[in-house]
Amino acid sequence: MESSEIHYLFKETRLNLEPPTSSSVVSIRVPALSNPGRSQQKNARDDSVEDETTFRFKNLATASSIYHRQWHDSPRSFLWRVLEDGTTLSIRAVDVCKKAQAADAPLVLNFHFAVPIKPGCVAFSDPEEHDSLCVFVLDQSNYLYQFTLRPDFFRKRSAVDAGLSELGKVQFPAGLGFKHAHRMVAVSAETLLVTVNDGGMMRLDKNKDHTNEKQLWTETFYNVQGWAQNLRSLLPFQGKNTIRYGKANMEYSAATAVQISSFGLPDALFAVTVCLDHRMRIWNIDNGQILYTGDLLNAERNPQEIGKWTIDPSHSNLVQVVGRIRGQRICATYSPIGAGEFKFWRIIAKDPQNIFVEDISPKSPLVPVTPSSSDVWTLADFVLSSPSERAMQLWTLWKNNMTYRVQRLEVNRKDIAQSWEDNWLGVHVDNPTVAAETSGPCDPTDVTEKWLQLILKPGRFTKATLETALAIYERGLGTPREASRGRSLAESICSILGSTATLDRGATGAMDFEQFRASSETQWRRFYRLLMELDKQRGEAIGLALDPFSDMTWVVCSDYLSAIRDCSAIERLYHNLAVPEEDQMKQAALVSSALVFVDGFPDSLVQLCQAVLRSELFQESAKTDLERIQYFSDKSGFWRGITDEDCNQVVDALGQNFSTVTDDLYANVLGLIGSPVDTKSRNLRHPLTEFGRKLIVQAVQESIAVQWKVCFSQLILLVHMEFEFDQEADALHNRVDIGPVYRQLIGALRRLELLKWLGKTEISGVVVREKGESINLSKKGPEDIQVVTALEANLGHLLGVANIKNEPLASSITDLIVNLCAPDSDIEVSPPLIQCSLIKRERADLALDLAPLCDESPFSVYVQGRVALALKDLSSAAISFRKAAIGMSTESIGMERHSSGLLDDTEWNLLNSGLPKYYSHIVALYEKQKAYSYVVEFARLAIQFLAFKPDAAGTKTDMQSRLFNAAVATSQFDLAHTTLCSIRDQALRHSCLRKLVDKMCETYHNVELVALPFPGMQQEVDDLLLQRCKATLDVVDGFPYQQVLYSWRIKHKNYRGAAAILFERIKKLRNAGVGDEVVGDDILDTPVTRQYLLLINALSCVEPKQAWIYDEPAIGGKANEQRKVVTLANIRKQYQDELDRIAAIHNNQFGFEVDDVMEIV
Repeated sequence: MESSEIHYLFKETRLNLEPPTSSSVVSIRVPALSNPGRSQQKNARDDSVEDETTFRFKNLATASSIYHRQWHDSPRSFLWRVLEDGTTLSIRAVDVCKKAQAADAPLVLNFHFAVPIKPGCVAFSDPEEHDSLCVFVLDQSNYLYQFTLRPDFFRKRSAVDAGLSELGKVQFPAGLGFKHAHRMVAVSAETLLVTVNDGGMMRLDKNKDHTNEKQLWTETFYNVQGWAQNLRSLLPFQGKNTIRYGKANMEYSAATAVQISSFGLPDALFAVTVCLDHRMRIWNIDNGQILYTGDLLNAERNPQEIGKWTIDPSHSNLVQVVGRIRGQRICATYSPIGAGEFKFWRIIAKDPQNIFVEDISPKSPLVPVTPSSSDVWTLADFVLSSPSERAMQLWTLWKNNMTYRVQRLEVNRKDIAQSWEDNWLGVHVDNPTVAAETSGPCDPTDVTEKWLQLILKPGRFTKATLETALAIYERGLGTPREASRGRSLAESICSILGSTATLDRGATGAMDFEQFRASSETQWRRFYRLLMELDKQRGEAIGLALDPFSDMTWVVCSDYLSAIRDCSAIERLYHNLAVPEEDQMKQAALVSSALVFVDGFPDSLVQLCQAVLRSELFQESAKTDLERIQYFSDKSGFWRGITDEDCNQVVDALGQNFSTVTDDLYANVLGLIGSPVDTKSRNLRHPLTEFGRKLIVQAVQESIAVQWKVCFSQLILLVHMEFEFDQEADALHNRVDIGPVYRQLIGALRRLELLKWLGKTEISGVVVREKGESINLSKKGPEDIQVVTALEANLGHLLGVANIKNEPLASSITDLIVNLCAPDSDIEVSPPLIQCSLIKRERADLALDLAPLCDESPFSVYVQGRVALALKDLSSAAISFRKAAIGMSTESIGMERHSSGLLDDTEWNLLNSGLPKYYSHIVALYEKQKAYSYVVEFARLAIQFLAFKPDAAGTKTDMQSRLFNAAVATSQFDLAHTTLCSIRDQALRHSCLRKLVDKMCETYHNVELVALPFPGMQQEVDDLLLQRCKATLDVVDGFPYQQVLYSWRIKHKNYRGAAAILFERIKKLRNAGVGDEVVGDDILDTPVTRQYLLLINALSCVEPKQAWIYDEPAIGGKANEQRKVVTLANIRKQYQDELDRIAAIHNNQFGFEVDDVMEIV
């Protein structure tokens, strides 16, 4: 098969390895057992200097893979990475799904070593007896570390702290004191196998005597060479029998790739090795006997030409073993010499001492097909899988500098040669170098906004990549580094890049906005190139990892992890348009012609079409289908920008008058984006993990991009074909029912638009995890803030996998993505419910963005009111609440109580229970916002409809209380008085009366207070005012309650009562010492004399016999003092005496009292 004819049936989904939160990383420092010497000094660097070297040191792995446990599954898959020049081993769980009740495992464990890890000497094992992960690490000082990690270590930080003392054990294997370890593999949790430079192997068995902590392992050497050969390998100068690799002299017989297998025999273990001398050797691990030795390609080699066939020691994966039959396995070996060649072997083990190795395809050279013939590709890794006994699949990883590609071969065991020619399939990788669209003068989106949306797209770049690129860019400007404390990353980027562009005046003197836009565009593209250079290093492939349990293949990169999943139906057609399958030729022609047609549009025309499309997506139309198509054509006017060549390309692809286009063709194309039948209503017993949700979000974004392109281009092409005819009889609508097609495309685009918004919108919040997996932060630590997409936050709990045992995970993931994006999906994506969630998270600003996608159902309209209310847009909220009143109050309509936690049970009980309760709910909402004018409005509506509910006394009283309080708060005292009079509850009415009187006095509405009638409550008002008068101590600067009470009593013809309160005021004025202050032009016009005049006038209004009042004794006065009766005559005499006293004072006619003491100079 030629490289250009490879079909793409699989697709990669790249995933960032950035921890979800800063507190998710647990650092464990491994104590040094030897003097690190130069190694530690070499790794010491100034991490504060952000440059490309530091970025690679801290973020890019030099070795990495995924280990899948065999016996336990919660969690089951672990990604390990070697960072920081080999001094850090990072381990995290990467399960896509989990058991229904299992806790998530979000923690990342970083083991920091003082001495770098020896390359190829990291191994993992899964003990069958205990649910734990055993990690074995050999450092360059030949110290062997063993760490036993329980699942709780990846869930709770406290579990790591509690088990830190028993976490690891270490030993120095004596045998490595004079040998160099090359590869280390774990046979089991009790046995390790280490290949050494002299061609032999060292077996390490765990000492079962746990009392001897210093001797943890028992060493056994296996070697076919004599002692002289072993000694020669230690000499510094060697002949032609060794290869220098690092610090070691490697014998040709040294094994560089090892696979452990039992060949299906009980109590037997074998090691299949590929050695530097281009030979495969099979060892019996139990006794060290070599059972087979043969050339990798089953060819005869001249011993004198061994140098031509020597394998580079850096290769670590050259052999794979699969199979299920007892005593029989299929082995695949790869020779990297020359163009590279595979060989398949059948290994039959009769017993542990006798094996038979057969070349399955002795006459067929199996040279793998490269991804493209125009570039130079190197096979970097491969894995062999066997999902069933008869099926066998070979995955190959090819590299070309930083670029890589993956291919899969379905191997037919009966005819390997033929399947090698015909069965190669490709894995599609999306182009990561997509730049932002060029901004034009008519573009509604600013240059900065477009580029920010691109580079800050969730899952695109890590924070470390952005910060490093920004530091390099800023250093390139030659300006001093700005302090970014207190600023977000986006603000720092905009500030630094914005400082490079200035808005100047043009030749005419006007502001040259076009030059400013072009200058900004140039700087953003320069910064984007820096980002892409750093990101390219992150995407360098390290190897392949296959999960035999789920049949899922992964590509492990320096700072990425790519999942290989099946292509969906639409992706399979889209990525193979150049070489479509035979039964999809017409579908490919329709899709391809539409894509090519729209690709020829200038950016301004595409923007115009998208603007018209938005009105179609977001607004309900009363037009017919043909009228809508006509409207789209008229408003977009794209026909003005197309040429005859563009039209001819469509005709060439679809025939004259588009004869290829039929109803069936459209049904087939639109069926490609439909939900898979077998995915609907499935019991998703395995919910996604946090890692799995991020994987799905990234895959959904990729799927949306493809479906949006296809549907948008189909919509444009449909409108074009409808009006591209010479005669009316040739119109497309005469033979194709284009109305339903148009509606289906609009419906698909509407859902894609919603999912696109959810996938690109990020929200942050404090992490709230399940019981038993919470992350405990120290009191001094930062708040645990996690940023997730709105898609994860709102739909993550709806996503999962139905069956992970009998269905490949790669296809399950694709089915889930297709079902989520499909217009007929059974996964409900409700914009109102998402808005409820955003309001609950205090992100009503984001909820407002979803308003165009919401329908006109009562609940949706109600939620729009809640959004407006949260944004303090009270008038818009009131409009929505009134609009939704009928639908949300009708008792005959039953609603599902789903609101993402926005409404509690008490609030739900008020909905669909009649208008009074609905309005009472709205009243409570406005009252929380202290919007009392709207409380008045809706409380009056509630009371109005309560007139027809005689059994709703409690609700009526509550509404009257709220109405009264709101009226008082807004100084609507007439309304408050009216409401007060209607309250039947005596205690409540008295409390409200007190509040009303106090409020009117405090706001100096004395005249209005006196004017209100207060039927049946006049005496209560009088008593309240009298209490305030008695409680008032400061009659000078305090509120004049005595004057208000005087006016109240005069109004109600209680003249004696009015006189009594004035008399008390006179006494308080005298006690305050302000009785002699002149308040007018006349010296006799004082506060006291004025009060006397009012007092005399009040008593003059009653019968002479009744013109008297009591003079009450002062509080705290003499014990034997009693109250006196004061008549009008007495008051007039007191008034005259007061006048005489004032006049005498001003005329200096005053005498001395007996006790006065005066010094006369």
